[in-house]
Amino acid sequence: MTTTSTAAEHALAAFRGLAIGDALGMPTQSMSLEQIRADHGTISGFVDAGPNQRIAHGMPAGSITDDTEQAVLVAELLVQGQGRLDPVDFARALIDWERAMAAKGSLDLLGPSTKTAVQRILDGVPAADAGSTGTTNGAAMRITPVGIATPLGVGAAGLTALVDAVQDACRVTHDTGLGIAGASAVAAAVSAGIDGATRAEALDVAVAAARIGATRGHWVAGGSIAERVDWARGHLPTVPAAQRTDAVSGLIGTSVASQESVVAALALVALDLDPWQTVCTAAGIGGDTDTIAAMAGAVLGAVHGAEAWSADAVRQVETVNDLQLEALTTQLLDLRSSSGR
Repeated sequence: MTTTSTAAEHALAAFRGLAIGDALGMPTQSMSLEQIRADHGTISGFVDAGPNQRIAHGMPAGSITDDTEQAVLVAELLVQGQGRLDPVDFARALIDWERAMAAKGSLDLLGPSTKTAVQRILDGVPAADAGSTGTTNGAAMRITPVGIATPLGVGAAGLTALVDAVQDACRVTHDTGLGIAGASAVAAAVSAGIDGATRAEALDVAVAAARIGATRGHWVAGGSIAERVDWARGHLPTVPAAQRTDAVSGLIGTSVASQESVVAALALVALDLDPWQTVCTAAGIGGDTDTIAAMAGAVLGAVHGAEAWSADAVRQVETVNDLQLEALTTQLLDLRSSSGR
């Protein structure tokens, strides 16, 4: 297990990695490979939103999207709840967040599963029952704070406890086997990285957590995230480097579906490339690029620590978006320490 100071560095790098990946994918989100190549060519750093970008039109280089904003929201609520994410408070916070975004004219609003759940809450459905149809990656994209705040513990019981915490965070919007499995995979990989796991070890834990998560919540038909990650991490390294982007886009998929985007993110992590190269690849892959890059960035930051990201990249993202991630991460680690006692 890592020392306390090293764990803090890895936790902060995970949160920063989420924001960095998100910002790299901001100008390419929801665009096709052809549109991305027309606007930007190969993504190698932060760029302004281009002419084919509708959701983030006019946003400057380094700007984050809903992925980081909602992760920060989850982190703040976890701290306020002393480690517990209250379903009603979370639902109200999501509603307030979207109203604030809409008021300033942003098109970066709630995703389909979260939007459905919020509307159900507005219609009078209990908050704890609203997420019975959510299968997209909305929970996985914002789950990193739960991974930071929750230790893996020892053995199967420890992993089960982490999935319990993930399910609590999913209950309002993504209380399905697919939603919980995707979020469990990301949170477990982040938590494992903070404890000193290698990439391969973190991915092993992610697969194990996804298998547990798939048994939780409401059943909805869809491919097994655990099995798809296992297959993808074995297959993708056999594909020539120049063809990997097309392979991820065509074989794994890059949509908002958890069994596509979560798998795509973890498959890219499994290539064992430089972290910056990995998140830039994710940002240029087409589809839900900001979320795929954000999830990959969180796992890579957790595994590699501060060395994963350049000081310039961290400075640009935190300055452009006025992010205060260090203080928030420290509070999440206090929760982690309390849980481990």
